[in-house]
Amino acid sequence: MIFIYNKSLNPFYNLAAEEYLVKNSQDEIFMLWQNDNTIVIGRNQNTLSEINYDYVKENNINVVRRMSGGGAVFHDMGNINFTFILNSGNDFSNYKKFTQPIIDFLKTLGADASLSGRNDLVIGDKKISGNAQYMYKNRILHHGTLLYNSEENKLASSLRVSEDKIQSKGIKSVRSRVTNIHDHITVPLTAKEFIEELKMFMLSKGNIQGEYDLERDNKEIQKLCDEKYATWDWNFGYSPKYSFSKKQRFQSGCVEVCMDVKTNGIIEDIKIFGDFFSKLDVKDLENIICGHKHEYGELRNLLETVCVSDYISGITETDFLNIIF
Repeated sequence: MIFIYNKSLNPFYNLAAEEYLVKNSQDEIFMLWQNDNTIVIGRNQNTLSEINYDYVKENNINVVRRMSGGGAVFHDMGNINFTFILNSGNDFSNYKKFTQPIIDFLKTLGADASLSGRNDLVIGDKKISGNAQYMYKNRILHHGTLLYNSEENKLASSLRVSEDKIQSKGIKSVRSRVTNIHDHITVPLTAKEFIEELKMFMLSKGNIQGEYDLERDNKEIQKLCDEKYATWDWNFGYSPKYSFSKKQRFQSGCVEVCMDVKTNGIIEDIKIFGDFFSKLDVKDLENIICGHKHEYGELRNLLETVCVSDYISGITETDFLNIIF
């Protein structure tokens, strides 16, 4: 097994690195890495039903979809990610095999961690790690989070979404009470020191023969990042089909929008209701929007060519965008 310390903080690059390594290497790998200010969505989830879109947009939080299933998680510089890649297809769903080394390491720091349920690590009754897996041919990728010293308020705010806003066929996350590992260890460490301690622990077990520099594969990983992981089509458009509804009151009246969105993120149907006045028939605005992506940038550019207040008196293009996101 080789060790990789991926020092990139770019979530789109980092998820691309995982896919590249599992599909283009035969080495068994243990990797440590971090994402800065990011929500990572499970492969089978509806992105908009998992995130607090307004909060995410206001705080410039990245959103990226991973290859594995499971729920949405928030990453910041207080969160550390670990990845195992093994040539061992029979170990799919064997979460104990991959989490036991992490549990053993945490115990050396005084943190009494354990595996709970199928794929969570906990201290007491609070979650410190979520884990997920992905299979490619005979290779298994197992990755997990380690909440070391994460901003819990930011975590909660970014993943909070109104339950009645989106009805989706995607798999919803199960929210758990969480705690930071930092609060349970006997010797305070910075996140970087924690990473170094975990690296040294894994080396001491004798399973790691050497360290690999990911820069050697930078060109190929960056290509996969640009063509897949940094795209709206993968991170939002890949979501399962969903229905979206939102109501907002303005001085000029109440506006309610209901939309059906296809699997590829295209708005299939939209209806606009309310007690507002209009100069032009609102059905014409609905027809203009239909067939476009439910994506902020595309709809913002579209609405710049339309005088929204002609169809819904008293509101601006920005007001309308705030309703449909």
